[in-house]
Amino acid sequence: MSKTKTVNLQAQVQNALDEMVESGRERGLQVAVYRHGVQIVDAVAGVADPSTGRKVASETPFYCYSVCKAALSTLVHMLAERGAFGYETPVAEIWPEFGAHGKQGVTIRHVLNHTAGVPGIPLTTTIEDLCNWHKMCAAVADAELWWEPGTKIGYHAYTFGYIAGGIVRLAAGKPLAQVLRAEVTEPLGIAKELYFGMPRAEHPRLAVLEDAPMPPDFQMPPMPPDLPMFKAAPMSLMPNAAFGNRPDTLAADIPAGGKTSARAIARMYAALLGEVDGVRLISPARLREATTAPVSGVDEIFGMPTTWGLGYAIGVPGRPPQDPATSFGVGGVGGSFAFGDTATGIAFALTKNRLTQDFSASAEIAGLVMASAN
Repeated sequence: MSKTKTVNLQAQVQNALDEMVESGRERGLQVAVYRHGVQIVDAVAGVADPSTGRKVASETPFYCYSVCKAALSTLVHMLAERGAFGYETPVAEIWPEFGAHGKQGVTIRHVLNHTAGVPGIPLTTTIEDLCNWHKMCAAVADAELWWEPGTKIGYHAYTFGYIAGGIVRLAAGKPLAQVLRAEVTEPLGIAKELYFGMPRAEHPRLAVLEDAPMPPDFQMPPMPPDLPMFKAAPMSLMPNAAFGNRPDTLAADIPAGGKTSARAIARMYAALLGEVDGVRLISPARLREATTAPVSGVDEIFGMPTTWGLGYAIGVPGRPPQDPATSFGVGGVGGSFAFGDTATGIAFALTKNRLTQDFSASAEIAGLVMASAN
């Protein structure tokens, strides 16, 4: 991409973010874009904390919920590349207790592509329970299968974090936060911007989340009471701003989610696609294996079409499916999204603190970025 084109893209993205904030559509946002390991967009707008007027900066971390599942998946791939396990390794081989109730056949591949059949946590689970690593791992290990592993696909919203996190913790022999820091954030220079559990002393740097106001005429669509999503987790644990602003959830290793700046998670995707200042996280062959043999189907929990590679969803919000698909990433409740694209070398992230019901902001800005790359 030429220097002129890069300058124009930076201006286009900045103008779009400013308009989103000025219109009242968003409160605070960040966008970061890398191409072939070089950052080409660093744009911010709005406020991180409306109560004080603190503005969003490039280094401001946001609680982005599932966006950080990608960081956990990346750790799994890094350990697999070193021979700690294979994708066909049964989880119970590393974590024997997990094999209870017929789960001996669940493999690491099943976990990564959300076909494991273990999507549910106890309906008595509280937020305090989510913050208790050992209690949640024990509950997940004692869970029963919802389907035969590998035969159906369904988003493992909470359990993905504890299962994949348990694999990493046991294989690496140290707490998950330490593994993330040693393997990803310190080598990439983003140790102050990407976390699972974030030390409480760092919390004042976070963006404060807020729920987007509902339109006056909004009506919740009717949902049958036997919808599987109601059985996968208690409704009291549906992510919202209050959940994401609690000191205990921010400090805990709940690796189904995490805290990140846009530039930190985009930098991680850039280091999956290629080298970033001499650091590459996995080999090109490993990346191909993770992203080019996806599993598709109707999501058993939420009822919509879904496509997953090994730990990353395939596709980008607002873009029609491509054949072959070249984009892989993970979005989070509230509308933040990050991805990498193997065809263009683009690594993209948008993070924001107003929790909306869709990915419209991410889709709009990603559309600008991807159009410029072609």
